[in-house]
Amino acid sequence: MADPKGFMTTPRQEWSRRPVEERVRDWDEVYVPGALLPIISEQADRCMDCGVPFCHQACPLGNLIPEWNDLVSREDWRAASDRLHATNNFPEFTGRLCPAPCEAGCVLAINQPAVTIKNVECAIADRAWEEGFTPARPPERLSGKTVAVIGSGPTGLAAAQQLTRAGHTVAVYEKDDRIGGLMRYGIPEFKMEKRHLERRIGQMLAEGTKFRTSTAVGRDVPAAGLRDRYDAVVIATGATAWRELPVPGRELSGIYQAMEYLPLSNRVCEGDLEVSPLSAAGKHVVIVGGGDTGADCLGTAVREGAASVTQLDIYAQPGAERDEDSDPWPTYPKIYRLSAAHEEARELRTAPAADADARLFAASTLRFTGDERGNVRSLHLVEVDERRLPVPGTGRALPADLVLLALGFSGPDREDGLIEQLGLALGPRGTIARDDGFATNVPGVFAAGDAARGQSLIVWAIAEGRAVAAAVDRYLTGSSRLPAPISPTDRPMTV
Repeated sequence: MADPKGFMTTPRQEWSRRPVEERVRDWDEVYVPGALLPIISEQADRCMDCGVPFCHQACPLGNLIPEWNDLVSREDWRAASDRLHATNNFPEFTGRLCPAPCEAGCVLAINQPAVTIKNVECAIADRAWEEGFTPARPPERLSGKTVAVIGSGPTGLAAAQQLTRAGHTVAVYEKDDRIGGLMRYGIPEFKMEKRHLERRIGQMLAEGTKFRTSTAVGRDVPAAGLRDRYDAVVIATGATAWRELPVPGRELSGIYQAMEYLPLSNRVCEGDLEVSPLSAAGKHVVIVGGGDTGADCLGTAVREGAASVTQLDIYAQPGAERDEDSDPWPTYPKIYRLSAAHEEARELRTAPAADADARLFAASTLRFTGDERGNVRSLHLVEVDERRLPVPGTGRALPADLVLLALGFSGPDREDGLIEQLGLALGPRGTIARDDGFATNVPGVFAAGDAARGQSLIVWAIAEGRAVAAAVDRYLTGSSRLPAPISPTDRPMTV
């Protein structure tokens, strides 16, 4: 604890964002380049080095947060990087994409603004790359065992890196043409530039991990044959089966799933397309769903030049402060948060029908109506009460030329036939069933991440990847020294 009074003398200061008018004209990350390092040592000083650091319990990775806060406050960046990477394979991803449940569990957050843990993490990761503190770590010797990892999202990549470093020969199979899963084609460039992803892929290649892109297991490669070729298989395909909105007019043209829309804008940034075929340019856009994916659609539509963008959230607008009865510390509270995309929508007034930013809260979609050519033109909605029942007399219509459904995911996609070909058992929620050791009902086949856990956060995905790697290593060799931060039954802290 470098400054025992830091939490009393230093106010919370976050990484500043670029001006809205500037950043909506490009796809670069929203933060001011270079603005984080000058403030981060003092922010790390705010950490109280608690006797019982609840930030550890709030983070499924078990990140050693007080330790690397202290090291950053002393500007010992190499040691801070070592402590951070001891529990997290990809801190530059979580430092940008994780909603920071660790900050909700910060002891300081009981009555003050929490330590800027997420910003400190990102600063360490970026400094580590700049200073060369993250070299490739190929194994000293090979085990002679082979592992196939299906899926290259954060779970698959974490599992692959851990197993490669343990000495196993690992091949990652990805159905898309590039590695990264939803981090590649689901997360917009303005939230995380893909250079961060490319850098980690390069590190993994240097360590010996092999990648097989444009290969859908079950369709391009028989799943049973893959199982026969490898000593173990890890399924980390994610939960990509999107939820539908079964209301009248859903069949109209112009209504798409968020994950049909977002990948196309990412391909524009990759240089594959000049313009997205689903571009929001000049259109009245309505996003159904109030979560992070909906916010990603919002920021994307604003950058594409939409005429208007409105986001519907079926939940009532939360308050600005934690409700100690329903969301007591140290659980992750449901409070009003203003993401970069919502800040942009508020300043640009993209949704005249909304109150503060682009969101309409406590709003439920009733139906869609279209023109004579079958194109959607309006979304009809109604306000709902706390039981999600319609409030009489509150119905209205919004102009809608493009509707994006961001309603979450129900489980792994079964279109490729992977689950059926392997004969995998499913749980009651449609996710892949597994035992306490991440093993499925098929010998030698393990499941991890959203495909087995259900839709979750990136920090849980990486924790799953690290934990399943330890389980596979134990299966192959009889024991394992790899860390296993969570079990399959662990869940976020709740009341």
